[in-house]
Amino acid sequence: MPSERKPMRYGHSEGHTDVCFDDTGKYIVTCGSDGDVRIWESLDDDDPKSINVGEKAYALALKNAKLVTAGSNNTVQIHTFPDGDPDGILTRFTTNATHVAFNSSGSRVAAGSSDFLVKVVEVADSSQQKTLRGHDAPVLSVSFDPKDDFLASASCDGSVVVWNVEEQTQAVSWPVLQKSNDISNAKSLCRLAWQPRVAKYLAVPVETKVHLYVRDSWDHVSTLSDDLLTQPINVVAWSPCGKFLAAGSLAGALTVWDVDSKLCVERQKHEKGYTVCGLAWHPSGSQLAYTDTEGCLGLLEGLRTSTSITKESKAAAATKDYDDLFDDDDDRLMDEGLSDTNSPTKKAIVRPDADDDDDDLMPATGRVRNRGAFLDDENSLDTGSLKLGQTKYEDDDDAGSVTAPPAVPLAPMRPVYEGPLPTPPQKAFQPGSTPAHLTHRFMMWNSVGIVRGYNDEQDNAIDVEFHDTAVHHAMHLTNSLGHTMADLSQEAVLLACPGTEDLASKLQCLHFSSWDTNKEWMVDLPKGEDVRALCLGQGWAAVATSALMLRLFSVGGIQKEVFSLPGPVVCLAAHGEQLLIVYHRATGFDGQQALAVQLLQFGRRKRQVIHGEPLPLSHKSHLTWLGFSAEGSPSYVDSEGVVRMLNRSVGNTWTPVCNTTDTCKSRSDHYWVVGVHESPQQLRCIPCKGSRYPPTLPRPAVAILPFKLPLCQTSTEKGQMEEQFWRSLLFHNHYSFLSSSGYEIDEEGQSQAQKEQQELLMKMFALSCKLEREFRCMELAELMTHNVVTLAIRYASRSRRMALAQRLSELALEKSNQMQEEPEEQEEEPDYASVRRTSGYAQSESTGSRYSNRHNREEEEGRGGGGEEEEEEEEEGEAQEMETGDATESRKRLNPFAKGGESPERPALKPVLKEGRVNPFKVLGSAKSPATSAQPRERNILDNMSSSRRSAPHSSSAGKTNKAPVLKPLPPRPKNKTQSTLLQMTGTKAANKKPQESTDPAVDRLKQPGNLTPSPPADDTENKRPKTGFQLWLEEHRKSITADHPDLQETDIIKEAMGRFRTLSAEQRLSWTERAKGHSADTADVKKRKRAEEEAARGGGGGGADNENGQVEADESSAKKKKSLDPSSKLSAFAFSKN
Repeated sequence: MPSERKPMRYGHSEGHTDVCFDDTGKYIVTCGSDGDVRIWESLDDDDPKSINVGEKAYALALKNAKLVTAGSNNTVQIHTFPDGDPDGILTRFTTNATHVAFNSSGSRVAAGSSDFLVKVVEVADSSQQKTLRGHDAPVLSVSFDPKDDFLASASCDGSVVVWNVEEQTQAVSWPVLQKSNDISNAKSLCRLAWQPRVAKYLAVPVETKVHLYVRDSWDHVSTLSDDLLTQPINVVAWSPCGKFLAAGSLAGALTVWDVDSKLCVERQKHEKGYTVCGLAWHPSGSQLAYTDTEGCLGLLEGLRTSTSITKESKAAAATKDYDDLFDDDDDRLMDEGLSDTNSPTKKAIVRPDADDDDDDLMPATGRVRNRGAFLDDENSLDTGSLKLGQTKYEDDDDAGSVTAPPAVPLAPMRPVYEGPLPTPPQKAFQPGSTPAHLTHRFMMWNSVGIVRGYNDEQDNAIDVEFHDTAVHHAMHLTNSLGHTMADLSQEAVLLACPGTEDLASKLQCLHFSSWDTNKEWMVDLPKGEDVRALCLGQGWAAVATSALMLRLFSVGGIQKEVFSLPGPVVCLAAHGEQLLIVYHRATGFDGQQALAVQLLQFGRRKRQVIHGEPLPLSHKSHLTWLGFSAEGSPSYVDSEGVVRMLNRSVGNTWTPVCNTTDTCKSRSDHYWVVGVHESPQQLRCIPCKGSRYPPTLPRPAVAILPFKLPLCQTSTEKGQMEEQFWRSLLFHNHYSFLSSSGYEIDEEGQSQAQKEQQELLMKMFALSCKLEREFRCMELAELMTHNVVTLAIRYASRSRRMALAQRLSELALEKSNQMQEEPEEQEEEPDYASVRRTSGYAQSESTGSRYSNRHNREEEEGRGGGGEEEEEEEEEGEAQEMETGDATESRKRLNPFAKGGESPERPALKPVLKEGRVNPFKVLGSAKSPATSAQPRERNILDNMSSSRRSAPHSSSAGKTNKAPVLKPLPPRPKNKTQSTLLQMTGTKAANKKPQESTDPAVDRLKQPGNLTPSPPADDTENKRPKTGFQLWLEEHRKSITADHPDLQETDIIKEAMGRFRTLSAEQRLSWTERAKGHSADTADVKKRKRAEEEAARGGGGGGADNENGQVEADESSAKKKKSLDPSSKLSAFAFSKN
């Protein structure tokens, strides 16, 4: 039965479809998940009539000019045919109707539903209904007995039931199917079919076979199978003569059996291997129409199934000679799946008048229809074929047996390819648009607005709507050129239309943000070159064409760069100065798409960030959306619902951040992505029930989905915190990118994110301690900032894990040493403070903190021996700034990634213990006795508490002198490690209790490690900047405050003083401020003299000139030194305070 497979054509949007012929065979009628019923005069009909029956149509039946459809609106509707006029509703269900079927006379309709019911309705009077109850799951299919006595139905409960219609009872039930809870999850649609006319057999598809049950006795009498069928059969259909049965499988295989001989007489394969879900015979039996789950319609022609042809075949067979006898055997061998030798005389038995039937054995595509079943020679038979061949030869007479073997090698040998098949390449598309064949469609939906296209009988227009009407008012454009692509930005609307034989492909831009009166420009592409994809950036537009070219234009219409693409474009996306290009890098195989991606950045210096690397996709999926997050991170979505985002900190890799299918209630539901936001973390998309695309009307509502990294065991507390931590790191990488590109960033948001990350690390640390996973605790500490490591040491000590606390102290020491070495290595780099840093996992312990601390360490070394005076000065600055409260703290923080000569201050957690561990290994410029060499160990935390907060490094001659003899530390002995840890912990307590205490530097150097008692406040002459009114007032009233509250610590005294100072009137505070100014002017010379004397007493560290230089530099940077105490440092100080 040679047939020709016609090329498939697009019929409906992606999803389930169904097909049938009308009674005359003149029309092919299809329905699909787009809710339309289309009436085709032929497969080549380019303008089929369309009838909309609802949101989605699941099945249809046609008889006696009555068209019945089962839809998602819970109804079974009837329309006239071919006019398509509504003729009422036959019946209703409480949920979707899933299948409909006419009886042989067309007087009744049977319908199945997802509410487990089967109804039989009279067409003439729909009030005459019979309801068949008994299924325990949604009904898959229904089929009428041609004699109108029985009705067969299949259900998701795994049973096939035959009902007695009049009695409304079950005649028989067979549990032969696999159970499922919904049609979308069913392995097969299990479309049943009764043998027409004689009504002898009921055909039931079960897995890869078809079971035949005989009427009345309901015995399983026969099974039709084919060795080449590997996937379950979805649908079966009888030929009009009742002698042949056709089946379509999930893998796209089309098979036809001769029921009497149980032989396979025809095999065809869907050209793309999609699931066949609809099957219908032409009334003449010469054609077989089929549809797939991608909405396409196909046709097999040249099928010979009529009774007259069968009789003619028998007459010809009666007169065959020995050669014809062999050919007949060969033909029967092919029928049973053995071979297809393409003998020149093979079809002479069936059609003696045929001239050349060799072509009939090849499908229209030119590929061998029966691949894998050639009989090239005797040795090419597989085991099953050999056994069957021997049986056939033995059944023949002796002459036939002798004649057959020598004739086999005469067939031409043809190679057979059995490897993976190439995947059809994905067509180019516009992200945020729905398919172009829809009459009403979204041409673009993005973060700026919506572009809708209308192309129906009344109007061909484009509507542009903006989410923010302040950008521009809505526009209505006449689409006279037939634009099919669009993009929308804050500046312009870009449109493009494909070319025709007479007209070139055109690019049209409406630059509505222009101050010029001429806001529109148009460009014709070269002949033969069509626009395939387009996008709008900030001040530019990009167009990819069919000539593998990418053309850049300014938003005003100037042609700019042109370059070639390595492969056919799939889509483009733009954001600001970034351009993302996805194209085919090669041919994919076995359902995989081989895509590549390029990321270009158009700034002052144009560069390529990603150089055509492969784009990761889910297994057997294709790209459905491409774009940027609102913060500028490239993202994309594939057809499996996986959302991936570029991870700039790990070598520009792609990290899956969400799977939309996890939130879908049904396999047929999808989410149509329209936007990605990193702060807050939101995936903006439109839920599409039973389809992949939303309708234009009514306007769909946007839903927000959360992000979730696919980490293991996210149901546990540990997994949840790990997922939150790494997701927070990933989604805040954009701060680094934006600052490096010159954009303003949300510093408060960045600081909050870093704080959350450190809190998560501390929680995971505590959890690991409880689980006694100390090595894991150390791994977590590697990711922490200095301050949080300090808290971790405190937590480990309180948890009686002294070994862990000791190792954490060593880790803090190593980190401090590393940070000390890094500025030394970069000393000679010009304009060090303006060097930008990119946040990432390599700097995951709050990159801002590390960057700031490098500057602080360099600055500390630059100050050298003058650190004590500045430390005291900084303490008073902190006390003064406490007046302003925490509200001004965020305003005073500089952009951590901003350009400039000054070192940016970081809002991250500041190191206390770790920085303190640098000083024990620092050798000052002056020679010291062995007794004083251990001095820094006891005072390092107190000194660095405030000095670490300096903004810019100031190099003086003294600083240069003192920086030279810095020694790299040797590995300390265990005893020294323990001693250092305990001393620094004690020192930290003192530092936090007395942040305002000023001690004489000489006395401070001579103090023993254990002597940390506070000394009286030093005179303010050591300050390098003018006193404030509050400081002057505090000096005069300190005694009265301490007399009233003798138990107060220094910080509490300052707080009490601030409270009292605020109760003064505005005039009194102003008078104190004026007095402070005058007092500062009078004591300037005194300060210099005293400072020179102290330096001389110290015996080194620079002369008076150096101190004067330090004074000038300190005065210049006094504004930068007014910084409030970091809240995280307060937290650390609290952790080290006495219980």
